[in-house]
Amino acid sequence: MKELQHPDSRGFELVAEAYERVRPGYPPELLAWFAERLDLRPGRTVLDLGAGTGKLSRSLVETGARVLALEPGDEMRARLAAAVPAAEPIAAGAESIPLPNASVDAATAGQSFHWFRFEEAVAEVDRVLRPGGGLALVWNERDPDDPFQHEISELLEAFLPPWRRRVAEAGWREVIERSGLFTAIEERQSHFGDELEADALVERLATVSFVASSSPERRDELERRLRELAAGQGGVVRFAYLTQAYVTFSVG
Repeated sequence: MKELQHPDSRGFELVAEAYERVRPGYPPELLAWFAERLDLRPGRTVLDLGAGTGKLSRSLVETGARVLALEPGDEMRARLAAAVPAAEPIAAGAESIPLPNASVDAATAGQSFHWFRFEEAVAEVDRVLRPGGGLALVWNERDPDDPFQHEISELLEAFLPPWRRRVAEAGWREVIERSGLFTAIEERQSHFGDELEADALVERLATVSFVASSSPERRDELERRLRELAAGQGGVVRFAYLTQAYVTFSVG
């Protein structure tokens, strides 16, 4: 249920502090899969694309690899620097990476690849990857089979801009596949969830970009409805995710 919004993602800059505090990380089993397939270890360099506040970068640092964290947003990058001081922040987007050719062993994108201009980003990632280097993508999507998430989707429907599409329909896979630059895409998925009280539920939904950039009146109404939902479940809700992960390798 993760939707693709307009490429203007400035809404995240409005909620960078909350994004860092309330957004979850990624399932350990998928992070371990990334580390194994990308051969992340001391002496290797990985580029984290659209790194945000470092939700994925911090797990990459734990592998011992050198982590370059590419993030164009000033507020998000400032939070990243504070939260993951071992990562090296770079103020740039995935469409114009200020690194030499064949300079990184692997690249990742957590909750971000759908924001990129795909044709440009795919070519740039291939350019900076060493031959055989891996690209790993991951999204925490709201679990489409969870009844509570259906209620959340109904509340968010009024906020969705007309250009939004689900990640699965965004076209990134087709661009990678037809580029001829990468191998067949490998896939894994994992379910997880966490328990949220009303305040945390409101904050988490407030970090959705199109909610953050909406009017105060609409945000207030959403907060009221979310608190009603939480109250109807005893004040605590289970926020369920289906995490989708993908790995592919440069054929260069």
